[in-house]
Amino acid sequence: MTTSLSHGTRLVAVQRFLVVSALAIAVTSPAQAQRTQTAPGTLAPPMATAAEIRSAVSAAYEKYKTLREGKNADYIPALAKVDPNLFGIVVITPDGQVFSSGDVTTEVSVQSISKVFTLARVLQDSGEVSVRNRIGVDATGRPFNSIYPVEENKGKDINPLVNAGAISTTAMIAGATSDEVWQKIIGTYNDFAGRQLRVMEDVYKSESETNQRNRAIGQLMEAWGTIGSKPAQAVDLYTRQCSVGVNAKDLAVMAATLANDGKNPITGKQVLAAKHVAPLLAVMATAGLYETTGQWLFETGLPAKSGVGGGLIAISPGKYGIAVISPPLDSAGNSVRAQKVIADLGVVLGANPYAVTRPR
Repeated sequence: MTTSLSHGTRLVAVQRFLVVSALAIAVTSPAQAQRTQTAPGTLAPPMATAAEIRSAVSAAYEKYKTLREGKNADYIPALAKVDPNLFGIVVITPDGQVFSSGDVTTEVSVQSISKVFTLARVLQDSGEVSVRNRIGVDATGRPFNSIYPVEENKGKDINPLVNAGAISTTAMIAGATSDEVWQKIIGTYNDFAGRQLRVMEDVYKSESETNQRNRAIGQLMEAWGTIGSKPAQAVDLYTRQCSVGVNAKDLAVMAATLANDGKNPITGKQVLAAKHVAPLLAVMATAGLYETTGQWLFETGLPAKSGVGGGLIAISPGKYGIAVISPPLDSAGNSVRAQKVIADLGVVLGANPYAVTRPR
């Protein structure tokens, strides 16, 4: 009996060691990840070479450039006018290498991808506990503009990546005036992108004229005491942040900054404290593609965020920031072509952080 128990104890110890080792690989810094990926017998899939990344990006563009599935968002009139054939792919590594194909300079409005970077600002200023207590981090399982979670949860446990939670996130940024808050928001976006971004005024005007639902959400959040006494200001700032123009390279730099422990790989600026990156990626992993996030994570393992302007970013920690712009969307509001491209790239480049390569 003593021998059997001893053997069982050793087995449990070995299993725990393996689990802890795998988790350690998943949370290493980019520099540590590079060393881990090149070590003999590593569990982590190796990072692709420059030639392999370049080939994969080019192949994905050629494979999907004629795809005609999905349709532009039309509930915001300005988005319906965007060229549905616009298509660009960019992959950036933590050491600043840029790989691209297609149109990577034409701007679209960032839309809901902005939620990630406003959340980054709030995490930096207020910390994880404040976000969890005031907004919540569980996925709602509802469409991005649903009011049901607000009523069901009494303005709590919403999630920062759906509209109700995003409006609340914007409201958490301190400032004596609306302009003061805005300068913090756009300044954060500029630091992540590595250049000065601008509001697409036609999109901002179009959204402001058709955002009755978001205004109603703002009023509900005020009624439950979640966003204080300025719901109109919060909704306006949220509308403005969604109207910021970005191209595929901008989005890839922003994604690569998260892949690089919060340090912009192009400018070298530490935009977000490294300790806040993992919680931010966790929220993206659970709610980045709205009610289809589970399917996305099941297929790719990549924390990601979509926007109804046609952008999609994905992060492979320590390896890649990936961005695709293609305006036609599926029924959940996610770019059809971008999802297919990133899923393919994830396989070819070994981007899935849950995947392991066993020693032979």
